Amino acid sequence: MSAASGSVLERPSGPELTRAEPAAIAGSPLGELSLAIGGMTCGACAARAERALNDLAGVVARVNYATERATVALTRDVPVQQLIDKVTAAGYTAELVGLESVLAPERAAEAERRVRSLRRRFFVAVTLFMPLCDTSIFFSLYPSLRFAGWQWMMVALATPVVTWAAWPFYQAAVRNARHRTTTMDTLVSLGIVAATGWSLYSMFFLDAGGRGSLLLGLAHRSASGGGIYLDVPAGVTTFLLAGRYFEAWSRKRSGDALRALAAVAPRDVAVLDATGREQRRAITDLAVGDRFVVRPGETVATDGEVVLGQSAIDRSVMTGESQPVEAGPGDSLLGGTVSVSGRLVVRATKVGGATQLGQMMRLVEHAQNEKASVQRLADRASSVFVPVVLLLALGTLIVWHLTGNPSSAAFSAALSVLIIACPCALGLATPAALLVASWAGARSGIFFKGYRSLEASRHIDTVVLDKTGTLTDGQMTLADLEAVTGIERSAVLRLAAAVEQASEHPVARAITAAAAAGRRVGELPAVESFIALPGIGARGSVEGREIYVGRAAVDGGRLDGAPAIIAERVAAWEGLGRTVVVVRRDGAVIGVLALADTIRPSAAPAVRRLQALGLRCVLLTGDNETTARTVAATVGITEVVAGALPADKVALIRRLQTEGRSVAMVGDGANDAPALAAADLGLAVGSGTDVAINAADLVIVRDDLCVAASAIGLARRTLKTIRGNLAWAFLYNLAAIPVAACGLLDPLVAGAAMALSSSFVVWNSSRLRHTAPVVAG
Repeated sequence: MSAASGSVLERPSGPELTRAEPAAIAGSPLGELSLAIGGMTCGACAARAERALNDLAGVVARVNYATERATVALTRDVPVQQLIDKVTAAGYTAELVGLESVLAPERAAEAERRVRSLRRRFFVAVTLFMPLCDTSIFFSLYPSLRFAGWQWMMVALATPVVTWAAWPFYQAAVRNARHRTTTMDTLVSLGIVAATGWSLYSMFFLDAGGRGSLLLGLAHRSASGGGIYLDVPAGVTTFLLAGRYFEAWSRKRSGDALRALAAVAPRDVAVLDATGREQRRAITDLAVGDRFVVRPGETVATDGEVVLGQSAIDRSVMTGESQPVEAGPGDSLLGGTVSVSGRLVVRATKVGGATQLGQMMRLVEHAQNEKASVQRLADRASSVFVPVVLLLALGTLIVWHLTGNPSSAAFSAALSVLIIACPCALGLATPAALLVASWAGARSGIFFKGYRSLEASRHIDTVVLDKTGTLTDGQMTLADLEAVTGIERSAVLRLAAAVEQASEHPVARAITAAAAAGRRVGELPAVESFIALPGIGARGSVEGREIYVGRAAVDGGRLDGAPAIIAERVAAWEGLGRTVVVVRRDGAVIGVLALADTIRPSAAPAVRRLQALGLRCVLLTGDNETTARTVAATVGITEVVAGALPADKVALIRRLQTEGRSVAMVGDGANDAPALAAADLGLAVGSGTDVAINAADLVIVRDDLCVAASAIGLARRTLKTIRGNLAWAFLYNLAAIPVAACGLLDPLVAGAAMALSSSFVVWNSSRLRHTAPVVAG
C-alpha cells in the first residue's frame, strides 16, 4: 500500500537530448536521440540512411520515411557529428533535434512551404497535362488532321511540366547519383527523360520522314508510325506530384495536431517570489519548486500540485474528457489544462520535457518510428529494388527488340516497367498508418509505445484487470475504525498516519487525509526506518515502536492475537466490500481501519465492451477475497484472484500464458509493473505510477476505463490497416511488373497506377483518423 503514484508518462530513454550540439552522448543501452533527415524521397532512401547509421559501432537506428526522423539508440559514446557525417555521406542531410525543435514554429513553416511548393507544381502540371493528353490522343488517332507546327504546340504544353514541375525529381536523382546510389527518383527521372526524348525524336525525325531536321517539322503533317509519349512524362510527373502532395499534406496535418497540443502551454507565467509578489517569467525559465498563479480561464503552465485555491479544471486537451473536474490543495495538475472557475497557486513539480505533455510526445515519436518485421523486409526490398528494376527495364527493351517488335513498342514496354515499379508504397505502409493512429489515439487519450503493442493486440483473448485505481477510482476514504480495548481510536489513526505519510498509495492518502481532517490526532510524529512493502503495506519506527500498517497478514489473512471484536468487525466490513487495514505495534494488533473505494462509473461499461470484443476478463487484486468478489460482481466479472502479491500476479500471467492464453494486463500501481511487463500486452491507466507506465505497452491517460477497450480496438484496426497496406504494396508490384513487361500496360496508365498505389496507402491509413473516442455508457 505504499507504491508511489503519479500521472507522468515516462519511459526509460536515457539522458534528455534536446540541444543540437555535436557532443558525445553517454553510452547507455537506453540512450536515445532523434535526427531530422532531409532529402529522402522514398522508402529506399529511408533504408539507405538507416543502413548508413547502423554501420557505426554502438548505433542502432530506425529511420522513418513518413516522419523524416531517425531514432538512434546508442550503446557506446558516439559523437553526434559522426552520425550527421555518416548520413551526409549517404546523400542526405541530418540535424539533431529534440521535442522543442520538432514542435517549433520553424518546423511548421517548413512543412507549410513544402506543401505550397508541391501544390503549385501539381497545379501547373495538371493544368497543362489535361490539354496535352487530349491533344496527344487526338493526333495519334487522326494523324491526317495534324497541322503545320503541331509538334511545337505539344512541346510548349509539355515543357513546363517535364522541366519545372519535375525539377525536384531531377535534383534528388542527381544528388543520389553523386553518392553512387539509386532511388525512386532515379526511376522517375529516367522515365521522364526517356519518354520526352523518344517523343521529340518521333515527332521531329520519324514523323518528318527520317530527314532529321527540326525545321522540317514545322511544315510536315504526315505520320511515319513513331510513338509519341509527351503525355506520358507529363502524366507521370502530374500523378507523382499528386501523390507527394497528398503525403506532405497528410504529414503536415498529423504534425499540426501534435503542435496544437504542444501550443496549449502559455509562453509566460506569473511566478510568486519569496515575498509573495507576482513576476512574469518566460515558461522556459520556470523551475521545479517554483510557485505560480493560474487565474480563471488561464492555462496551467506546467505539471504541478495545487498549494492554494479551488477550481474546476478542464482537462479535455490533455485527456479528452469533456467534463471539468474539481481540484484543490494537494491535487496534481497537468500542464496544458485550463482553470475554469477559480484562482490557484500551483507548485511546479515537473518542467520542460519531463512533463506529461513532453512524455506523451516522446511516446508518439517512439511509436511512429517503430517498424514491423515485415516492414523492415519491405525497406530492405526497396533499397535493392531500383537497380533491379533498371535491369528489368533494360531486359524488356532488349527482349522486345530481339523478338522483332517495333522500336516504339519495345520502348513503351520498357518505359512502363520503369515507371510502374517504383516502391514508394512499400516504404509508406507502416509509418503512414502509425502516424495517423498515433494522432487518433492521442485524441482519445491512448498512447502506443511501439509496434509490439499492435501485434500483441491481434492475439489477445484474456484481459486481467487490477482493482484499486483501475476498476475503482483509487480515491479511498476512511469509513470506519476499531481499536482494541485500552487503546484510543485517535491513537490508532495517529500511528497509522505517521507511517503512511511517507507513502502516496491511495490507501495511504486516505489514512493521512483522515488524520488531517480535524480528527484531533495532533501533529503526526516522524517515521524512521520506513520500508514500503508493495502489495502488502508499509512499516516504520514511530516514537521508538515498530508500527506495521497494511494487510491483516501475509500467511492466510489471520489476525493473530486480535480480540474477537476485531475479527467480527473485519468480517462485517469485508462483507460490505470495504478494504481492511490492520495496525500492529511491535507485532500486536492495536486496531483496524475500513476504507471505502468507489467503483469507477466506467468500470462496468468497460468490462462489457471488453467482453463484446470476445475477451475473457479476470479481476486480479491484492485485496481480500470478499471485497474483490463484491467489486467483481458489480462490474460483471466472474473470475477473481484475490490476495495476490506482485509475484503472485506475475505467476498468474505466466500460468495463463502456459495454458495457451494471450494476456493483456490493465493496472496502475508499482505492484502491477511486473505483471504489466510479463503480459503480452500491458495497459497502464493514466492515474498510474511512473513504474507502471514504463512497464506497459499502451498508456491510457483518461480516467474513462472504456478507453481500454477502445485502445485494443484501435490497435487491432491499425494492425489490420498496416497489413492491408503491405499486402497491397507487395501484390501491386508483383502483379504490375510482369504485366508491364508483356506490353499490356500503357506508360501513361503505369504512371497513374504507380502514383495511385502510394496514394491508396496514405488514404487507407488516413481512415484511422476518423476513429471515434470510446466513452462510458
